[in-house]
Amino acid sequence: MTLTRRSFTALALASFAMPAFAATEPRWYSDGGDLAAGGRDVVAYFGLKSGDGVKGSAAHSTTHKGITFHFANAENLATFQADPDKYAPRFGGYCAFAMSSGYFAPGDPDAWTVHDGSLYLNVSKTIRARWALRRSSHIASGDKNWMTHFPGER
Repeated sequence: MTLTRRSFTALALASFAMPAFAATEPRWYSDGGDLAAGGRDVVAYFGLKSGDGVKGSAAHSTTHKGITFHFANAENLATFQADPDKYAPRFGGYCAFAMSSGYFAPGDPDAWTVHDGSLYLNVSKTIRARWALRRSSHIASGDKNWMTHFPGER
């Protein structure tokens, strides 16, 4: 068997992913710290052009749909509280590329994209680049898969 770029990417993604829609999969991805986006300030992403996410602080935190969000300052906390679903990562912070393929995989808060007013995380910056090649179709597939598992959730 020849290992192509496509098959290597599929194998790499599968090594992080679990079968889609496992009964025990939580609504939000957390790396074990029970913090959304690894403690990054989800509002700050909307002002960034590139780079890694901005670390938030426990001094500026809130809980939304059962998970804690940290923010860099009180202004970003207030912005989030005014419209949390606008700023919370899509697909519960799981990898957007994996969700488009029907799997859950961790979302890396430093492999992010803001597109059409929504925040998406991917398992890595390499996967983010692949996801971006067909972003619109991946988002549509991800939406369909997400709604299958979490009806009524954004």
